[in-house]
Amino acid sequence: MTMGQHMRKAGLIFRPHGFRSSFRDWVAERTTLPREIAETCLGHVSGSQVERAYRRTDFIEQRQAVMERWANFITSRNVNAVADENGQN
Repeated sequence: MTMGQHMRKAGLIFRPHGFRSSFRDWVAERTTLPREIAETCLGHVSGSQVERAYRRTDFIEQRQAVMERWANFITSRNVNAVADENGQN
C-alpha cells in the first residue's frame, strides 16, 4: 500500500500490482526460493492455520537477501550480474 500511495501522491498513473506480480514471477522462474518466503516477501499469508501456528519465523534474513537480488536484477542492464552461487538470477 505504501508504494501505491507514493505513486498516487507523485501523480503517477501506474500502480504497483504489476511490479509485485513481476517480482513473484522472477522468484518462481529465476530462483530456488521456497514459496513460503516468496509469499512472505509480498506480505501474503501462506499455509493453513495449523502450519502458520507452528511456523513462527518472519524469514527476515532470507527476505533481505532475496530483496537485494531483486533490486540488483531490476536496476541492472546485465541480468547475469545478479546470478547466485548456482549461476541462477
